[in-house]
Amino acid sequence: MIGRKNMGRASPLLLVLLALGFFFATYNLLTLVIQYKDSSTGLRSGISDPVTGMPANSWKLGKSNLKFHVALTATDAPYSQWQCRIMYYWYKKMKSMPGSDMGKFTRVLHSGKGDHLMDEIPTFVVDPLPEGLDRGYIVLNRPWAFVQWLEKATIEEEYILMAEPDHIFANPLPNLAHGDNPAGFPFFYIKPTEHQKIVRKFYPEEKGPVTDVDPIGNSPVIIKKSLLEEIAPTWMNVSLRMKDDPETDKAFGWVLEMYAYAVASALHGVRHILRKDFMLQPPWDLEVGKRFIIHYTYGCDYNMKGELTYGKIGEWRFDKRSYLSGPPPKNLTLPPPGVPESVVRLVKMVNEATANIPGWDSLNSG
Repeated sequence: MIGRKNMGRASPLLLVLLALGFFFATYNLLTLVIQYKDSSTGLRSGISDPVTGMPANSWKLGKSNLKFHVALTATDAPYSQWQCRIMYYWYKKMKSMPGSDMGKFTRVLHSGKGDHLMDEIPTFVVDPLPEGLDRGYIVLNRPWAFVQWLEKATIEEEYILMAEPDHIFANPLPNLAHGDNPAGFPFFYIKPTEHQKIVRKFYPEEKGPVTDVDPIGNSPVIIKKSLLEEIAPTWMNVSLRMKDDPETDKAFGWVLEMYAYAVASALHGVRHILRKDFMLQPPWDLEVGKRFIIHYTYGCDYNMKGELTYGKIGEWRFDKRSYLSGPPPKNLTLPPPGVPESVVRLVKMVNEATANIPGWDSLNSG
């Protein structure tokens, strides 16, 4: 997510600077992925994420069969709005399908005021952080948004799914949590044990081993509402403390808030069930299969032979950052032959949503 509440009126210079910022953030993550690929056995079966040990009885609790509330934090920037519209379209389509435990839906809008999507998407407006406190790291608004929403909103479900605008539900999502053990997705680049010196600044030795800090972010996570109410203020405070520490800020960069959630959860003694089938991330994950969420954070660039062009703009491409100031057009060109099924499926799902969302071409700005 990017932008503050006036993003819809951003100057061309600001958009250029944002685009450059996204480029470097994407490049850094892309480098991590490529380095991981080179040291692994290949991507044919997807990235092999680390999995931490869970309490022995967590797998014996059985399926909860409890509905979860879908919540995503967002801004009113056009970039965020069009992603939210696609995400909500697929939520509605998957919600009533067999195997789904999805409950109600809320876009937690941390722009301090409503926007033109209020009548289309169920929305709860909260305040952004005070001006300047995020220091350009907009994601710091996420924990603060959850603190406000949990305190002020009426939430019927016992569980909550923390999601993001660039998530698409590819299959009906069941409640993957078990009792007081939330379910999370293990990210290969969240490595608490490789950053012990830094992690120990916020997770002291008396709390337990660093391996108690799960390799996750806050999203996607399905968690008991009561647990999230305890964790969210700590998550917010740890995020701000990490941002205030130059060494931590430099080491964690754009994933700082993810580490903050992982540390905050560990401080409360909460361990996550790590589900690699929770999510896939094209173009690195090649097939959708039975996985539940498509996360299209990475650019997908290919030549016309269907070959992925690492870190280089391809002859065919789909990258959400190509649409900072407005939504993608309807009927995007499908990838060339040879491109993985996950990328083809992603583009087809975007096309279906844009073809069926009323006013896609007209409701495209603030």
